[in-house]
Amino acid sequence: MISAQAPGKLYIAGEYAVVEPGYPAIIVALNQFVTVTITPSHDYGRIASKQYQENSLYWQRQGNELVFDNRDNPFHYILSAIRLTEQYAQSLGKPLAIYHLNVNSDLDSADGKKYGLGSSAAVTVATIKALCQFYGLEMSKDRLFKLAAIAHLDVQGNGSLGDIAASVYGGWIAYQAFDRDWLASARRELSLTDLLNTDWPGLQIELLTPPESLRLMIGWTGTPASTSHLVDKVALFKATQRHEYHTFLRESKACLQRMIDGFHDQDLQAIQREIAVNRNLLDHLATLSHVTIETKLLKTMCDIAVGIGGAAKSSGAGGGDCGIVIIDAARDLASLLHEWEQRGIEPLKLNVHHVIE
Repeated sequence: MISAQAPGKLYIAGEYAVVEPGYPAIIVALNQFVTVTITPSHDYGRIASKQYQENSLYWQRQGNELVFDNRDNPFHYILSAIRLTEQYAQSLGKPLAIYHLNVNSDLDSADGKKYGLGSSAAVTVATIKALCQFYGLEMSKDRLFKLAAIAHLDVQGNGSLGDIAASVYGGWIAYQAFDRDWLASARRELSLTDLLNTDWPGLQIELLTPPESLRLMIGWTGTPASTSHLVDKVALFKATQRHEYHTFLRESKACLQRMIDGFHDQDLQAIQREIAVNRNLLDHLATLSHVTIETKLLKTMCDIAVGIGGAAKSSGAGGGDCGIVIIDAARDLASLLHEWEQRGIEPLKLNVHHVIE
């Protein structure tokens, strides 16, 4: 049996702007995982998930194609990852096989709470990693990111792919998206192998080292958010108020560059300052675009943290889900945790996950 896992993620700063090439975000990988296991089979293959037992898929091989019995399937990202990885395996002369593939995720809680930790990205990365082991394919982190990004884009159609980067590289990363228009053109001109070995315009991924005094806290508000719905509304704002949108992009980029410098300089206060700036930028974007990024409970969560010397903001698209706090590790957090509990905010006891080569 072969097993591979990929971590979930949270955005620290740079949300919304990061969908544009050249505009950075900071993202962190967390020690909650999607695990994919593969076992060889003969007559038929099975794709199953502990989270979706009633929606297991059964398939057969017709030539090199996967043929599915189920028309209604929730596993689009897994299927896209299989399709791209097997295309890559074939290009290297590997014969395709039949197997059982099982998915288990701890990105959501045992009782079904959805924390917004990037499960679609993690399952895409874990599936590709497991299949690369299964077929004996060498796969660097750079190529793994590119293959997973293509597979994810084929399903989602948009997005920055920063969550893919976090699942691949782990730790704290500064990320800038590649040019998706270039990728669409390059896919028509280049083989998949050449595409994975080519530099992608605009793509930047840098591992960051946080100051030793930095503590990351995560609060969950109990309200799952629809990222795609929120991003669509901001896209409408982009189309109708281009000047204001580009002002937001410019100010977000300057903020994130200062924050990244704070990591380089090991300057906790500088990082906290820019977290506050980024929160204000997102609040202004929300006002202009009529999108609720920071809900009332997220605002309460953040304000409590700021009151004891932390810097806090929503994480990701907002609208619910998680908020993050950057605070000095020496601070006594008892009052913060008590106030969160009183207001129904759940602290998530997660740590940063570093991917070992």
